[in-house]
Amino acid sequence: MGMVTVAAVQMACGPGADGNIERMEHLVRAAAAQGADIVLTQELPATPYFCKDQDPAFFALAQPVAGHPLVARMADLARTLGIVLPVSIFERANTAYFNSLVVLDADGEVRALYRKSHIPDGPGYQEKFYFSPGDTGFQVVQTRHGRLGCAVCWDQWFPECARTMALKGAEILLYPTAIGSEPQDPSWDSQGHWTRVMQGHAGANLMPLVAANRIGRETGHSCDVTFYGSSFIAGPTGEIVAQAPRDAEAVITARFDLDAIARQRAAWGIFRDRRPDLYGSLLSLDGGP
Repeated sequence: MGMVTVAAVQMACGPGADGNIERMEHLVRAAAAQGADIVLTQELPATPYFCKDQDPAFFALAQPVAGHPLVARMADLARTLGIVLPVSIFERANTAYFNSLVVLDADGEVRALYRKSHIPDGPGYQEKFYFSPGDTGFQVVQTRHGRLGCAVCWDQWFPECARTMALKGAEILLYPTAIGSEPQDPSWDSQGHWTRVMQGHAGANLMPLVAANRIGRETGHSCDVTFYGSSFIAGPTGEIVAQAPRDAEAVITARFDLDAIARQRAAWGIFRDRRPDLYGSLLSLDGGP
């Protein structure tokens, strides 16, 4: 694939979808102006993170992919700028609801629909109330600017997800995210842990990784969450090559030679020396045979 520039953007989300989408477009355009070929935005960027609470009224935010206003607008933007643009949405599919990622290619066409596989459930992050576990499986998407492995937020804590996408031929891993403070313990700061886990995915699979988080304090009915930003881009040995601040809007970019990284990945031997015949315990919940 050769040289590719990736970007992550982060922003705070207000109550109005129109304003959030306008801000998102501004930041995507800024990333493209810096030469980005692939631009990653945060999880559920059109609204505040409504999963802080269990409120049936929020189901009204979900819409089908076909005709989705955010997807339509970002498709036009991707086409205009010639960029690959994964877009996170609250998807309604008949009577099912998913936390989904629509991957828009540089011609504005939908190349893939991924539905978040791992759904968290805890104070401030009550996603199981809204989302069914995804049924698409982990996907690798061939785009104009490379083969992308795309997953969503809580997926990023599971090495099986990253490794599966690597085995399927991903060249870059991307994770839109919404993570911040923990309402049950305000002193608990997971930002370093969050970052290091994904650095491990990059290093273990010898491929770049992009994570885009949101910023800002959001107040729900039952709790507040302060999202800690810190969006970052890791290189193929897990090194952080660009990182945004915790509390400010930002656009970050990095440029990679995917052909050179592919040669490095092959030469290092981590895929050659795998032993799938010994990994059967991964197929159970308790490590049993």
